[in-house]
Amino acid sequence: MRQRRITKPVFVGDIKIGGDAPISVQSMTKTDTKNIPATVNQIKQLEKAGCEIVRCAIPDLDSAKAISEIKKQIKIPLVADIHFHHELALKSIENGIDCLRLNPGNIRDSSKVKLIVTEAKARQIPIRIGVNFGSLPPVGSIGSSKGISRHKDGVNKLPKSSNEAKGEYSAVDHMINTALWEIDILESLGFDSIKISLKSFDISTTVEAYKRMARLVPYPFHLGITESGTLKSGSIRSSIGLGILLYEGIGDTIRVSLSDDPSEEIFTGFEILKSLELRKNHPILVACPSCGRADVDVVSLANSVENMLKNIKTPVKVAVMGCEVNGPGEAKDADVGIAAGAGKAIIFRKGKKSKIVSETEMLSALISEIKSVEKEMQQIS
Repeated sequence: MRQRRITKPVFVGDIKIGGDAPISVQSMTKTDTKNIPATVNQIKQLEKAGCEIVRCAIPDLDSAKAISEIKKQIKIPLVADIHFHHELALKSIENGIDCLRLNPGNIRDSSKVKLIVTEAKARQIPIRIGVNFGSLPPVGSIGSSKGISRHKDGVNKLPKSSNEAKGEYSAVDHMINTALWEIDILESLGFDSIKISLKSFDISTTVEAYKRMARLVPYPFHLGITESGTLKSGSIRSSIGLGILLYEGIGDTIRVSLSDDPSEEIFTGFEILKSLELRKNHPILVACPSCGRADVDVVSLANSVENMLKNIKTPVKVAVMGCEVNGPGEAKDADVGIAAGAGKAIIFRKGKKSKIVSETEMLSALISEIKSVEKEMQQIS
């Protein structure tokens, strides 16, 4: 894996993004923001799942006004997702938002952007320049406030990264130029508390946009594959796209966009980071897929252990194995492991046999061993 790209850090609330900070995991609420109880409840569920930053849609003034009360009841920083109307950004600032996401594809009047930036600068509120392929400005009209139908704007005719010819103006070029237009406005006002995202459903376009932009600016990147899909397909698409960039050392905070419970976005996000060893303060589960050699229900056992590990915040490595082929070796390599056989199982701890238990007690014995190791790790730290 390549050395991580050096970026100028920004703070969203008390969360540092970029610089030497760990790559953070965030999500977005799926409630009506002005429904304060529902929104707060969902954010608290996200906090429980490990979410470090949360974003809310702000489609109207009532939603912007709700920010003040929502923030009183949550612990993590709150980002306002702003489209079309600069007044919503101003009202969000007034109500104490921790960060703004502005879309340069649908707020294209530079004078209005400057109004937002002036207020954000005065209150030290960072801005994410959030470019999405699905809401890019018309080709040839970046920064033009005159609207053109999305069906006639020429964006969908631009070649994607996978089929662009050398020297041809592409979707990647248009995404980057859209971001640079707004970056120039912010920098002209002496504002540099900036994050950038360049998202598309298309993986190659997204990856290429971030890679090219990384050579142009020092600002931290918010990574994501937009509208990636349902839990299964979206997790796979996001893991590939984000994994490529993270492996290249690009990315400072991530959001996995799924058509599912937002807590699933957090789970997938952390699993991506853990797989690349970019977050080491969370548990890791090694589990065999099971096969005809297995004498126990390894799938059920592994799922039970995975659910239990969701509540653990230490980097304990747990192996759940179902036969004599790889079981003992993998289990010994973990902090805690189990190699299950016919009617019994061996529990390993730090590479040594801890005990032999019956099949009926192997789950409870394994969980007891995990909690014991967790307690030791907490005492050391």
